[in-house]
Amino acid sequence: MPHGRYAARGSREGTKVTRQAAVAPHAATVEDSPLFGGLNAAALRTLRGRAVERRFTANEVLFSAGAPARGLFIVLDGSVRVLRARDGRQHVIHLEGPWGTLGEVPLYDGGAYPATAVAATDTRCAVVTKETLAAMMVDDPRLSWRLLETLARRVRGLVDRVDALATRNVAARLAAHLLARTAPGAETHVAMVDGTQAELAEELGTVREVVVRELRTLQRDGVIRRIGPRRYELTRPDALRAIADLGR
Repeated sequence: MPHGRYAARGSREGTKVTRQAAVAPHAATVEDSPLFGGLNAAALRTLRGRAVERRFTANEVLFSAGAPARGLFIVLDGSVRVLRARDGRQHVIHLEGPWGTLGEVPLYDGGAYPATAVAATDTRCAVVTKETLAAMMVDDPRLSWRLLETLARRVRGLVDRVDALATRNVAARLAAHLLARTAPGAETHVAMVDGTQAELAEELGTVREVVVRELRTLQRDGVIRRIGPRRYELTRPDALRAIADLGR
């Protein structure tokens, strides 16, 4: 079977892909995912024959909290925000870009999705059902450990996130966020902030008004300078690191 072909299926969420539509040669395919890299030919053949490609436009829901699980989502292109809503506010649980995975928990406990996944940008995913993954594990048992490692990294990331929310103030969390979005080794330090200020607030565990106030404070103090929509030059990166490390 040609590399990178998916059998399309319909759904109420996401855009249906034309049946047996070939992926362009330069486009990432599910077989390129590090999760499946190096698996034996039988496992990859099972994956190739059963994986389903799905496309989502920005702000489209991949799956909702409480919905029956349809399988493991693997982000091929784009980015996805995973959210929980409480008391009228949304809280970001984690963000996933290319090769990120979504929906691991129901694979093991058999329940529904515990959170809602929303495309932050136009996004392309591969969906692999629990039955397909089980068949692949029979073909190549190494996949079992890889899935457990993926889940363990997710737990570690959530622990780090809870620690940041509990021990860092908003200024420190915002500083760390800006530092994480600069290109390493660049002569100028420019941070690209994805999404709206409201979405940034959700990711930082606060509200938009607080984010706006902290951004203005950083600009007033000469620590950052706004150079375009969602783009900030870090004019005093050492000062920003000190804020991230110590708070205020």
